[in-house]
Amino acid sequence: MAFLLVAACSAGAPSQHSQHAVATTTTRGPAEPQPPVAARRPHDVTAPGGTRQDPYYWIRDDKREDHDVLAYLAAENAYTASVLAPVKGLEEQLFTEFRSRIKEDDSSVPTFEDGYWYYSRFETGQQQPIYARRKGTMDAPEEVLLDANKLAAGHEFYRVGAYKVSPNGMMLAWAEDSVGRNQFALHIKNLATGEVLKDTAANMNPSLAWANDNKTLFFVGKDPTTLREDRVFRQVIGAAAPELVFKEDDGSYYVSVLNLKSKRYIAIALRATTNNEVRLIDANAPATAPRVAIAREKDHLFDLDHLDGKFVIRTNSGAKNFRLVEVPEAKVADRSAWKDLVPHRPDALVEDFALYHGFIAVTVRSGGLRKVQVLPAGKAPYFLDASDPSYAMTVVDTPDPNAKRVRYAYDSLVTPNSIYEADVATKERVLLKQQPVVGYDASQYASEYVHATASDGTSIPISLVYKKTTKRDGTAPLLVYGYGSYGFSQDPYFTSTGISLLDRGWVYAIAHVRGGQEMGRAWYDDGHLMHKKNTFTDFITATEYLVAQKYGARGQVFAMGASAGGLLMGAILNLRPDLYRGVAAIVPFVDVVTTMLDESIPLTTNEFDEWGNPKEKPAYDYMLSYSPYDNVKAQAYPAIYVHTGLWDSQVQYYEPTKWVAKLRATKTDKNPLVLDIDMKSGHGGASGRFDRLRQTARVYAFMLYVHDLPDPRAAK
Repeated sequence: MAFLLVAACSAGAPSQHSQHAVATTTTRGPAEPQPPVAARRPHDVTAPGGTRQDPYYWIRDDKREDHDVLAYLAAENAYTASVLAPVKGLEEQLFTEFRSRIKEDDSSVPTFEDGYWYYSRFETGQQQPIYARRKGTMDAPEEVLLDANKLAAGHEFYRVGAYKVSPNGMMLAWAEDSVGRNQFALHIKNLATGEVLKDTAANMNPSLAWANDNKTLFFVGKDPTTLREDRVFRQVIGAAAPELVFKEDDGSYYVSVLNLKSKRYIAIALRATTNNEVRLIDANAPATAPRVAIAREKDHLFDLDHLDGKFVIRTNSGAKNFRLVEVPEAKVADRSAWKDLVPHRPDALVEDFALYHGFIAVTVRSGGLRKVQVLPAGKAPYFLDASDPSYAMTVVDTPDPNAKRVRYAYDSLVTPNSIYEADVATKERVLLKQQPVVGYDASQYASEYVHATASDGTSIPISLVYKKTTKRDGTAPLLVYGYGSYGFSQDPYFTSTGISLLDRGWVYAIAHVRGGQEMGRAWYDDGHLMHKKNTFTDFITATEYLVAQKYGARGQVFAMGASAGGLLMGAILNLRPDLYRGVAAIVPFVDVVTTMLDESIPLTTNEFDEWGNPKEKPAYDYMLSYSPYDNVKAQAYPAIYVHTGLWDSQVQYYEPTKWVAKLRATKTDKNPLVLDIDMKSGHGGASGRFDRLRQTARVYAFMLYVHDLPDPRAAK
């Protein structure tokens, strides 16, 4: 069936294929390009909960080869370029500002492992990192392990997902993605000779672990259809092919492999949304079969590591907010033998930990903020100090178990990412590196940590930042960011690109809505499954509070979210379009029910415990009641910018594309609505560091453009 595409006048010549009719309407004027209009084709989506019509279902093309679909996407990109043409110069100016703040010849803080200092660095003008090491001391000659700039040559997209060096330092394995769909390829290199071996694999996850024999590598493969990482392979150097070691058939689990701190074991970690399991392989006998260390159990979540003949486990067994326990190696599954190291607290969430011979470092969240607690062997535990009202401190798990200092990262909305080490015995703190931001003066900016009250009495934390010269009188443009899913917390990390908005008088805020874990595990429980709508109403509450407190102008409030945060954007657009002047939805998950009904789509089966299973009527009805695509209505919407990637494996490109098509056909306003499709990348956007800056510059240019436009809704 042919489709009718009403294209922008700048979209190029009509198709010469007679079966694909392309027409152009009469434009209203040279400054008003016409948007593409997608054809409507009948399509039933049937589920036990009911049958719905999805007239834009045809936009889905799993092979990304359909002429109609590609022509429609090209027309959307052409229309976006036309709409944003007036601010192309501003976009370039923003990009120049972003890049000018970067110290281009930068390097990471080195990490010591097995006799070498490992680090990554960038060279001036280069998009990709160089991975290198020095033997024994940082004064030793540099040995380049991987130059991703050379590896990226000839690829429109390239990313090194992970690399791992064998214990003797002689063999290097790395995983690379040259498409953007998170289907990595494995390569193995002899570092002594420089030879890249023939032992390779495709469609893998960047999860690698070497055995202690220096010739056996474990890696994770993916299901070819769903792309779920579900199997573990053992590759022996010189063997003809990898051997399947383990395969997880339950679609709710993802698989990964890792070396534990002692290097005595290789762990196969199996994780679902609400429970997990760990199996162990003897790293000294890699041909042996994996054995279950702690079996899966309903609602039991845990992580473990091993050192000094003991396992240390972060567990929610008897502890909603998790606790940290230790147990002798032989009794790892015997919960009666578990001894508390960090007991459960209802007001503090144990998030992560790192093991060393002389201490344990723990990332703990309380009051919505991440903090670092140190547990010295045989001494009283203590917390490290912070200096900002809103911040994030995170333990950095370095591989050397003999370390005497705890390494941690510190961020705030006014403090660039800083890597510190604190002496465990003396508590003396040393700044190893603060991310350079050329021309930035932190003293010109202020951050706050405030709270809004939801209709049910819940206090919603909000982190915000602004330039000190910006007036707090209700005249400033305001950008509110949110996520609120999977228990992922949105911490107040510094972003150098945001300076360009702050210097233009904007206020930036992060709404720490339910669905994350900012306030503990209950915060997540209250924001998923049949409580998901709390995420959306919390964000609206936070926005209303900020306007009422005069942090932003009522008619100049913008919102932004990505992925599941894009779902949040879609929901608030349907619920309170009047509250926002513009919304940026980046790779947004907006077609909730149709996607979750299709178990062939990546991520679906793993996420029934996050969103619900729409094959069950109550879940179907609830999900349908908030799904952004299904709740578009004939009303006036704010200006909307939508970004997607053709090769996105996490939120397929056709979700936001269908959503935009339906919005265009339904909304009653004349505000800009653009769909920006990256035809070269996937969920994470462009792979090069400068290309990523260009994408951000376009989003900011759109918001600044809309800020200067009159809102046609205001005239009604």
